[in-house]
Amino acid sequence: MATHPGAVAAAYDLARERYAAMGVDTEAALARLGAVAISLHCWQGDDVGGFENPGGALTGGIAATGNYPGKARNGDELRDDLDLAYRLIPGRHRLNLHAIYAETGGKAVARNQLAPEHFAAWLDWAKERGLGLDFNPSCFSHPLSSDGYTLAHRDPAIRQFWVEHCVACRHIGAHFGLALGTPCVTNIWVPDGEKDTPADRLAPRLRLRESLDAVLAEPIDPTFNRDAVEAKLFGIGAESYTVGSHEFYMGYAVSRPGTLLCLDAGHFHPTEVISDKISAALIFVPELLLHVSRGVRWDSDHVVTFTDELQAIMQELVRGDFLERTHIGLDFFDASINRVAAWAIGTRNAQRALLLALLEPAAELRALEDAGDNTGRLALMEELKGLPWGAVWDQFCLRNDAPVGMAFLDEIRGYEARVLAARA
Repeated sequence: MATHPGAVAAAYDLARERYAAMGVDTEAALARLGAVAISLHCWQGDDVGGFENPGGALTGGIAATGNYPGKARNGDELRDDLDLAYRLIPGRHRLNLHAIYAETGGKAVARNQLAPEHFAAWLDWAKERGLGLDFNPSCFSHPLSSDGYTLAHRDPAIRQFWVEHCVACRHIGAHFGLALGTPCVTNIWVPDGEKDTPADRLAPRLRLRESLDAVLAEPIDPTFNRDAVEAKLFGIGAESYTVGSHEFYMGYAVSRPGTLLCLDAGHFHPTEVISDKISAALIFVPELLLHVSRGVRWDSDHVVTFTDELQAIMQELVRGDFLERTHIGLDFFDASINRVAAWAIGTRNAQRALLLALLEPAAELRALEDAGDNTGRLALMEELKGLPWGAVWDQFCLRNDAPVGMAFLDEIRGYEARVLAARA
């Protein structure tokens, strides 16, 4: 399935001319795309299992469906799979870790006792490859989250355990940021909520606010660690009420200076989109964390495809000049297909959508709009859809030594035969 480099270069030259006629510099677009690091999520590689309790139940209102062979069973296997994924994705990116991926040498370590030493292998691996690391407390799949509550729990002792866990995770994130020279985004998401209609929606939210304040009480230099909070509409077992709703976290982030708001594309009503929220939120918060996902009915975490909403998200980031204020991460987990392919397909789609946005003549579109020429604006927006942006993407892959076209699948098939099949 390989494409000849000469054909790619020739197609790019023609595309560059077409875009130049529209006032677009494809070289500038490629340079800006190459500067954007997307944070891949480690949990796609093992269905959110982690290493704390291999084979344990996944709880917290989330589920991974499917039984595709070759799931990573330990840190070395997961890092091997990620190495392949990064080779198939053009550019230099990041990794997003959850706390349950600690490697403790076979010793039981309580989550509120986790420390940087338990992630030493991840840090060494990231240093060697020049990757940044992001981090997340794991407030699920644990005996103290079994009733669906963590930071909003009515039991003060249980709340305190999860506060200590989140505090420990902030320190781990700061350690990553200091060691790697790039800030770690430590994102807090909790599954707290109710299956049926609660009588008191206020009290759990007051407890959650108090717990978050305790978690974030210690100042940490944002050069090393940035704190984010993430909302969700509902989850399995929390269909009627989620303590950490969008409105709750929007208010929390705005009222706590320096706190990032995380918008997950799969954490809203199926007819609701986050592309329209980006400019509104960034008026009031300094930075955003995006979890780029794809919601399908009740499920929030399908592999990212090249949808209209994905394109709209990236258009908002470019048109509003928000790229430098936005941290882009992925969040999906599909156990029904090859897990490495899921990483590659999802990330490449996110990059393609961003490239398409970068290839817009933004100044001309804005000038037409400012002049009240909505006819011209619509005509230009539609004309852009037919330009040969795919040739520009192929050139980006070629320049970054990443497979062009479907060639990435050839490498995955070979890896599956050599490596993944032996894990079954």
